Amino acid sequence: MLRRVLRQCYSLHRPTVPRLYRRFCSSPSETTAATISIDRSTLYNPPEHTHHPTSDSELVKHLKGIIKFRGGPISLGEYMSEVLTNPKAGYYINRDVFGAEGDFITSPEVSQMFGEMVGVWVMCLWQQMGQPQRVNLVELGPGRGTLMADLLRGASKFKNFIESLHVHLVECSPALQKLQHQNLKCVEEENASQDSDIRTARSLFGTPVSWHAMLEQIPSGLPTIIIAHEFFDALPVHQFQKASRGWCEKMVDVAEDSPFRFVLSPQPTPATLYLLKRLKWAASEEFTELNQIEVCPQAMELTQTIVDRISSDGGGALIIDYGLNGVISDSLQAIRKHKFVNLLDNPGSADLSAYVDFASIRHSAQEASGEVCIHGPITQSQFLGSLGINFRVEALLQNCTEEQAEALRTGYWRLVGDGEAPFWEGPDEGVPIGMGTRYQAMAIVNKNHGVPVPFQ
Repeated sequence: MLRRVLRQCYSLHRPTVPRLYRRFCSSPSETTAATISIDRSTLYNPPEHTHHPTSDSELVKHLKGIIKFRGGPISLGEYMSEVLTNPKAGYYINRDVFGAEGDFITSPEVSQMFGEMVGVWVMCLWQQMGQPQRVNLVELGPGRGTLMADLLRGASKFKNFIESLHVHLVECSPALQKLQHQNLKCVEEENASQDSDIRTARSLFGTPVSWHAMLEQIPSGLPTIIIAHEFFDALPVHQFQKASRGWCEKMVDVAEDSPFRFVLSPQPTPATLYLLKRLKWAASEEFTELNQIEVCPQAMELTQTIVDRISSDGGGALIIDYGLNGVISDSLQAIRKHKFVNLLDNPGSADLSAYVDFASIRHSAQEASGEVCIHGPITQSQFLGSLGINFRVEALLQNCTEEQAEALRTGYWRLVGDGEAPFWEGPDEGVPIGMGTRYQAMAIVNKNHGVPVPFQ
């Protein structure tokens, strides 16, 4: 079955070099002050405003306001949530943060082959499900829509599969929704719902596409296949540090010499319940030597929501992210312009992400329902290799320019390689770094569908 799918979909391809979108930044408008002939010698003269960005951005003021209103520090998880998804100033809300012009590059932006391989996985699962005539295909945090566009293009020869799909994109950013609409070449439905929370269009391949702010908003009752690529790593994490009085949650407070600082909570916090659950799942040797532990309550709750949907409606979920199959100690990081920066520096201007605890996802799924099976994690290199990416890159190399061939080889290495590419002859700062072993793939599937490829 897998070979037949591969043979038919490999004859289609898009240009290898992904299109990059530039971020546009508006500069502050110039202002002028009127001159009045009066004596100001006894008046206070504040420093002249230079129009350069200051630490007191709208988001900084908002965070300080929350801390002041609460009468104390906020959790690192709440800080991360505000920084990334604040409706007015959140990092993801009003900009395109992906690609060379953004702050980081994801696998779909590296090469078309990633989305094509995910498409092969989805089609194989659809066949194992009995080829249902109607299916919800859901992507959580679809970025620019590149993965979904490559998936649909690669699967366009499979008429029955394409006609069965209703694509649902879970996205809270208006700016990214617009990019997704463009990349999927969508046309608005004539009789689309006027509900602002549910926007529906039709893709280039005739597939209906709807946007939602949350997974729970997607109608139930149909078999559902969920893709979560680099989504769990952006969910807010809580950090706990070992102190003389036990595990204390790390909090964010205002500071005198800088906007914010880290402090420890003097008493148990609501997230302590999730810490206790995570410690219950772990072997004692996993955490006895650790001085810090990260937990992600939203990942546990999201996993339960996914499992509930798959258990009742059938289907499966594919989770691909960077992480570990065990307790995470201290992985939260901030990235701006492809460089690591301080977590508390200029919040809202850098991406915050943390390693995904795949063991926690597995335990959460097992506790949520006995109607699903959890497979993996396996490395991204194993996942893509088993689905046929080696054959795909060879087929593309036979019909491309030298420039495209170099981009293909570079993209292939970034997806499946480990460390620096041995074939690189360019400048050191441009050497491709492989993500093949750093990224992991896990599947959660209704047990009635059997074991999905390539987890057999």
